[in-house]
Amino acid sequence: HRVDVRVPPAADVLRARRDPAVGVRPAPAAHLASERPLIVAGGGIINADASDLLVEFAELTGVPVVPTLMGWGTLPDDHALNAGMVGLQTSHRYGNATFLESDFVLGIGNRWANRHTGNLDVYTKGRTFVHVDVEPTQIGRIFAPDYGIASDARAALELFVEVAKERSADGTLKDRSAWAASAQERKATLLRRTHFDDVPLKPQRVYEEMNRAFGPETRYVTTIGLSQIAGAQMLHVYKPRHWINCGQAGPLGWTIPAALGVATADPETPVVALSGDYDFQFMIEELAVGAQHRIPYVHVLVNNSYLGLIRQAQRNFDIDFQVKLEFENLNSPELGVYGVDHVKVAEGLGCKAIRVTEPDQLLPAFEEAKKLAAEFRVPVVVEAILERVTNIAMSGTDIASVVEFEELATEPGHAPTAVRPLAV
Repeated sequence: HRVDVRVPPAADVLRARRDPAVGVRPAPAAHLASERPLIVAGGGIINADASDLLVEFAELTGVPVVPTLMGWGTLPDDHALNAGMVGLQTSHRYGNATFLESDFVLGIGNRWANRHTGNLDVYTKGRTFVHVDVEPTQIGRIFAPDYGIASDARAALELFVEVAKERSADGTLKDRSAWAASAQERKATLLRRTHFDDVPLKPQRVYEEMNRAFGPETRYVTTIGLSQIAGAQMLHVYKPRHWINCGQAGPLGWTIPAALGVATADPETPVVALSGDYDFQFMIEELAVGAQHRIPYVHVLVNNSYLGLIRQAQRNFDIDFQVKLEFENLNSPELGVYGVDHVKVAEGLGCKAIRVTEPDQLLPAFEEAKKLAAEFRVPVVVEAILERVTNIAMSGTDIASVVEFEELATEPGHAPTAVRPLAV
């Protein structure tokens, strides 16, 4: 691979020609000289099959890593250098807090998408940026980095690791243990609460019980929606390609066919899909494909009979327009106003389904769903009946002003499946 330096505006950089290391070497050198560096690991690392090199580079340098939503799984959530996700929506409180303390950011295979950065003045202030991406037009598209490198992520990381090993051998690597420890301290203190006993269910409790039921081998499949945002804030991912975004900004409905594809491609790995009710209804007929071809997986359906993400966005305009899916189903009066009887539809399409209305039913239902999928070799739907209105933590402006709508975790029992036990 030839590594070519992209020259952003007002940046004094070298252009690599024959020797790719000429262009790449200054980047890790600047990275290693900073006091509070971070690595932003994007989906390009996974596409380049370079997660192993990313982990090696982080461990050699002792630098915390922020995965993007597309790069989630480049290193395990419970890794000592995983600092959590950053952004306006799919972010962790501790991830945003650590980012705001950083002074140098090395982005590899990421896009600096606006829902990750938010307001650029807040995101970039006081920080030096290096951006590595295989697509030159991505470099400087959102903001001009101080140094840009057009390269395949694996090719760049191979050279970054080489430089880090040289620095380690000659004793010039900085000790980053205190900085990394501070990131982990935030990870154990700045937590959102997941344990609620409310009926109808709060979605946070659903994700808590999913963490209990589905282990590190699980591949999650989801698409755009409030369920994706909440799931990304509260679920855990441990391996590359174990969080499948089937449509970053839509279209709705892809979750079922995508889950069928993932389960077919890797039948030995558990697959769990996550949908809100509107996404689920878009292509619900595809469940019959799973029944026809005997493709087992578990589909978690969080149903509040609402277009949750659109409704939450409409709060800023004090409207609630055309986002309710509620109606009284004359054939299923037990549903109240929750409309479509997803259990009957799933069973009519040849699959299995379980409805959950109480928080203590969630874990047994997930365990039963795994057994049913294994026995009957079909998709199994677990429908969780949620409270009608939930606001999930997010910001419309910048990463320093994310609004927390629910009470935060203040004792270990509030977030029992967090990757780091709550320190109180």
